[in-house]
Amino acid sequence: MAEIGIVPHLLRRQANDLARELITVFEGRGDRVRVPSTDAHRTGLARWAVPDQDFGAGLSLACSLGGDGTMLHTIELVATHDVPVLGVNVGHLGYLTAALPEELPGLLPRLLANDFAIDERMTLLVDVTTPDGPDQSYLALNEAVLEKRTSGHTVRLGVRFNDEFFINYAADGLIVATPTGSTAYALSARGPIVSPRLSAIVVVPVSPHTLFDRALVLGPQERVRVEVLDGRNAVLFVDGRDCGSLSEGSAISCTAGSHPARLVRFADRDFHQILKAKFGLPGPEADRRWALAPNDVEAAEAAEAGEDPSAG
Repeated sequence: MAEIGIVPHLLRRQANDLARELITVFEGRGDRVRVPSTDAHRTGLARWAVPDQDFGAGLSLACSLGGDGTMLHTIELVATHDVPVLGVNVGHLGYLTAALPEELPGLLPRLLANDFAIDERMTLLVDVTTPDGPDQSYLALNEAVLEKRTSGHTVRLGVRFNDEFFINYAADGLIVATPTGSTAYALSARGPIVSPRLSAIVVVPVSPHTLFDRALVLGPQERVRVEVLDGRNAVLFVDGRDCGSLSEGSAISCTAGSHPARLVRFADRDFHQILKAKFGLPGPEADRRWALAPNDVEAAEAAEAGEDPSAG
């Protein structure tokens, strides 16, 4: 008997239907199923609800039924318990997922036989301290972001590496990301693309008012501390989730998480080919055309279209 967790997208009917199908399959085997309480009561799955804080303990597998946002939510719930997560893409993006809904019937026998590989991804531990409130901690797969709350203003953020002062930024915000997160918000802010096979911490300022506007890539053993300065509140987002405003004197401290995210995969996923597809990068035939004279390019295009380049 196994303990199986299911986390469905809150708004997609297909995800809810798929959740019920999987529950039937797993319970038919004698497995026990659980759904985090905050999701269960909003999706009609209250029968299987357990408190969110208890969801990951003792799980054999977690099934995330949605897009990358649902994956991030699932990983937050289970990563500290070293639970593997199967992502089924019932969303828009699905870069972190391993299967499409229509592929699941063919993959279920392998899943039930534990015939799959695990892709481990570095996580980020985000500790929050405030002058007048309780400390909090969050786990991120992508990033932690401190940014301005209103347009027309900047936030002032003091950055320290390993407790040594580095720089004060006046900026729209600051991103502290993992290699997985380097292709998320950090990429939009012109940060570097880092292979998820690496362990590293990426620090990217967002529209800084300084000549030093470069991103930095740090080792996984380093610590990044970001303090809110000069009376302007900043908003903290962890993997896209609004964690509230931080006032002057508040700070976040970011270190590599002690538990990686464990993503189920059934086939090799080549990071470079996924990246190429994401950006629509051309194939080698484009290089060949660049080397041709203009008339030769026209002839090559005509040949590909099935036309006689000498006609007319």
